[in-house]
Amino acid sequence: MKSKSVLKDKSFAFSIHIVEQYKRLTESKEFVMSKQLLRSGTAVGALIREAEFAQSRADFISKLSISLKEANETCYWLELLHGTHYIDTGRFEELSKYINELISMLVSSIKTSKLKLNK
Repeated sequence: MKSKSVLKDKSFAFSIHIVEQYKRLTESKEFVMSKQLLRSGTAVGALIREAEFAQSRADFISKLSISLKEANETCYWLELLHGTHYIDTGRFEELSKYINELISMLVSSIKTSKLKLNK
């Protein structure tokens, strides 16, 4: 079960932005929340990659669903980092837009896969 290339490419690009943000945060001596952001933010793309070689449609849906949960967690860490002034508003809005697009794409892919599973 191959995931859509757009989802794969967008999640990889987002992971790069997250790694860059992690570097900035650790330069300002923020280590705990930045590590959580790094973990959840890069997990989104890693799980999408895992879904590419899922053993079944149900496994594919499961991996994308976990990716969706990680994306939602990433939103939380971005909001917290912004709320505590570790991330400025411009960067927060840029990363939030990116992750919200990924969330929309994941929801759509999961719904479509569930429809196909039930046929």
